[in-house]
Amino acid sequence: MRDELLEPPLTFMGVPATTDLSAARAAVLGMPFDCGTHPFRVGSRQGPAAIREQSRLIRRYNPESADFDPAVRLGLVDCGDVRLVPGRIEEAFAAMEAATARLVDAGVAPITMGGDGAVTLPQLRALRRRHPDLVALHIDSHTDAYAYSNEEKYNNATQFTHAAGEGLIDAPRSFHIGVRGPASVGGIVGRARGLGYGVVTLRELVRRGTPDVLAEIHAAMRGRPVYLCWDMDVFDPSVAPGVATPVWGGLTAREGIALMQGFAGLRIVAVDVNTVSPPHDHGGMTAFLAAHMLYEGLVLLCRALGLDAAEAG
Repeated sequence: MRDELLEPPLTFMGVPATTDLSAARAAVLGMPFDCGTHPFRVGSRQGPAAIREQSRLIRRYNPESADFDPAVRLGLVDCGDVRLVPGRIEEAFAAMEAATARLVDAGVAPITMGGDGAVTLPQLRALRRRHPDLVALHIDSHTDAYAYSNEEKYNNATQFTHAAGEGLIDAPRSFHIGVRGPASVGGIVGRARGLGYGVVTLRELVRRGTPDVLAEIHAAMRGRPVYLCWDMDVFDPSVAPGVATPVWGGLTAREGIALMQGFAGLRIVAVDVNTVSPPHDHGGMTAFLAAHMLYEGLVLLCRALGLDAAEAG
């Protein structure tokens, strides 16, 4: 029963705070984690709290494209944050995998807030058990399919190397979209393609046009369960400055939202928006945009589940 004197805990878009999944089709999980290895931009561990704060600005109906309440249609709940210690990578991975598996085993789609990009790997491990034909749609200015050493097996640039190596996804039907700009090492695009991934750089996306790239994605992923991973540094720093590794020349907010909406028709089974770093943000704008991308992810999930019809719900 609601207490009229007390405000409930802050949740994503004000949805109920609970771990009861009995009526939920989707649930929010915060992954307050970063590897702690960036030389001077550590802060993505604070991302979930900032996204929840800014999500209070998100309205639930879009008369242009989705004139329904996706949170209500999905029975969305906010399960809170995974309890972990940033920097303790393997312990944190185990906790994130277990928390994600709890949702997946209940038939509930995870809607997750990072955290740096490393949070993707434990989620893929959990989802692979339910979806053996899983594919990944990774929107990022980096491939995150870099090589690693035995001294540093896990970091926030190797999750898709491990995903391919562990057989967590069907790499030849998975994509990295939006790759651009200077990198710390050479050959990153060739390496990702060598692992089997499709790579569409931002320059290629602009040259070919978004409709052509979307057609390729839809053809490759048709009918397959899709893990949608959106790294906020795919946006230009002018609209998303609060990320760990900003790269100039990225997507505008309008371009990114249009690209996300173009995924309608894919069989989305999880949405992962990561790499918001509040200490490097300005006025909460990156967290606000991340909250909106999660909202767009909820709409996509409604469409995938057939909950977008006027009479649904």
